[in-house]
Amino acid sequence: MNIFDMTIHALHAALKGKRVSSVEATTAMLERISSVEPQVGSFITVTPEQALAAAAAADQRIARGDCDLLTGIPLAIKDIFLTEGVRTTCGSRILDNFIPPYSATSWEMLRGCGAVLLGKLNQDEFAMGSSNESSAYGTTRNPWNTDYIPGGSSGGSAAAVAASEAVATLGTDTGGSIRQPASHCGCVGLKPTYGRVSRYGVIAYASSLDQVGPLTRDVADCATMLGAIAGHDHKDSTSVDTPVPDYSSSLTHGVKGLKIGLPKEYFISGLDADVQVAMDAAIETYRRLGAEFVDVSLPHTDYAVATYYLIATAEASSNLARYDGVRFGHRAEAEGLLEMYTKSRSEGFGVEVKRRIMLGTYALSSGYYDAYYVKAQKVRTLIMNDFTTAFADVDVMLTPVAPTAAFKIGEKVNDPLQMYLSDIFTIPVNLAGTCAMSLPAGFSAAGLPIGLQLIGKPFGEETILQAGYAFEQATEWHTRKATI
Repeated sequence: MNIFDMTIHALHAALKGKRVSSVEATTAMLERISSVEPQVGSFITVTPEQALAAAAAADQRIARGDCDLLTGIPLAIKDIFLTEGVRTTCGSRILDNFIPPYSATSWEMLRGCGAVLLGKLNQDEFAMGSSNESSAYGTTRNPWNTDYIPGGSSGGSAAAVAASEAVATLGTDTGGSIRQPASHCGCVGLKPTYGRVSRYGVIAYASSLDQVGPLTRDVADCATMLGAIAGHDHKDSTSVDTPVPDYSSSLTHGVKGLKIGLPKEYFISGLDADVQVAMDAAIETYRRLGAEFVDVSLPHTDYAVATYYLIATAEASSNLARYDGVRFGHRAEAEGLLEMYTKSRSEGFGVEVKRRIMLGTYALSSGYYDAYYVKAQKVRTLIMNDFTTAFADVDVMLTPVAPTAAFKIGEKVNDPLQMYLSDIFTIPVNLAGTCAMSLPAGFSAAGLPIGLQLIGKPFGEETILQAGYAFEQATEWHTRKATI
């Protein structure tokens, strides 16, 4: 097996057994990046010098007998995470020249384990998008078929795993931005419970919805990554101080007797036939493994997309007000202060970001605040209550990740509403603040991956990882590789 095709646990065993060094593994990954990047476009910034230096340090650590599961493992992270001394753009021209003075907590935790940073990954600008087409640095392409989108906003993170350009990656999920690209690229992606992972040092889009999570080649790697980044952080006021389980230890417990809910609102007539086939096969697999199925209802699902695009855009309007050409980022040449503000933001932000800022500003404006933003928050409470009620009867829920497999590049870019509806099955989880995971469950007739979504109770990551692992071991979808 090529080094760049290894999982975290396989490479860890090779490193610990001195069959390969971290420098050799990192060199192999960098060569792989050079080979496939022209076709995929996963990276905004590659950091070969820093990566090789970190790999050499990891080899010294391993030689001393200090070999954590992530020591010497070459990873890459979405360009929304601050990285001290390494350019961080968030996919936007307004931050084209921004070099942060400190790093995000989640990356610091990985680095503390001895992980190696290969570089920063492409994304939709300010994480606003479902296709990676709004990035100021070009569209990332799906490694399974480069005519298709990889999903968004963490499209670079999913594509890098699928194209074997990183052993694992970090992304962020505000309305499906880890799970949807994981589904479209055939990898595992987990959105933890809000507050489970620190958001400190993550460039904000919608602060009450954003959450950090891993994208990996299999469920065991996902458990490893989550265990490394989860935990309380006093620098993040929304971080929850609750113990972190050993996610890896419970993977093999099986699903016999597990109650799985099927929300009727997620199995709709508009569901693509290939997706329906994959879901039916997944349900049958779980039945064979001993799980029990219960029909449940999430009655306010129809309002989730509208609610999300009021709350998220309102928070984005507030968060992005800081990009004014004064404190950091792009500053336009202008004669006066007001002109400088206007030109800096007009030149620095892309079309989708401008659209969402305007939507959010309108929703927060005098005379409309109660009618839109406040009402959306009330509906959000109803959606949260739906999940609480459903989880009284089940342990996890099973749903599609997206209504279709990946669509062609350019297919929906001029129809924002159709693009927004791509996240109809993932958005409610963010509004409810709970956890969910996408894992490979089939392929479309066009040969594109289809993901299965497992939704867990708040801080129920252990259960969805256990259920996901059981499904993975009973199927072979995760063993298939993109041929790029």
